[in-house]
Amino acid sequence: MRQVVLDTETTGLDPSQGHRIIEIGCVELVDRKLTGRHYHQYINPNREVEAGAIEVHGITNEFLADKPLFHQITEDFYAFIKGAELVIHNAPFDVGFINHEFALLDKQSPGVVEDFCGIVDTLQMARQKHPGQRNTLDALCQRYTVDNSQRELHGALLDAEILADVYLLMTGGQTKLSLSSDDMEGGDDGEVATAIRRLSEGRPTLKVIRANTDELAQHEVRLQEIDKASEGENLWRQ
Repeated sequence: MRQVVLDTETTGLDPSQGHRIIEIGCVELVDRKLTGRHYHQYINPNREVEAGAIEVHGITNEFLADKPLFHQITEDFYAFIKGAELVIHNAPFDVGFINHEFALLDKQSPGVVEDFCGIVDTLQMARQKHPGQRNTLDALCQRYTVDNSQRELHGALLDAEILADVYLLMTGGQTKLSLSSDDMEGGDDGEVATAIRRLSEGRPTLKVIRANTDELAQHEVRLQEIDKASEGENLWRQ
């Protein structure tokens, strides 16, 4: 599975008011491993960056003056994300801006992001996993002990790299291995039972190998690490 963790910086908050993308940062994951491939580009938005936005990311109008326009970077950007599952914190914001930029290209537009990429919103994921808590990227870094000490200002590539670490920790090792009727389209409990029976028919009885004392001790150490990282929500304890 190929995933691209993506972040953008913009001139303001709303593309419908003419705001534009000024920075894109992406890092690539394949089978949940960072590959070292990344995409990073500053963009001249052809308009002023709002003062409030500069306070957030520190990217000035003067710095962007000699950077390429969005239509000049579209081909490389599209090639990097095409076919991937995009992992984005607060995906509607970034995807909305990207789709706005694509729409401005008119006939050269590749379409909308949803046509050629899957999308995972880590903000929505975090809200479901940690209801009633702060779920900003900084808050998640603290919760999952991800080092964000270099993040004095927002930056698209740095934030994408940090989000990749957060996403892998937030989704790794805590999945529930079960088969239910929800996993089978149109299925019910009887169909699930039938499916399980078919999977087991004709298979030899598996030999049970129990952990020794040293292995149990190592397992307990690992569980304690998961307890700390998951703030007491360690499914393996259940």
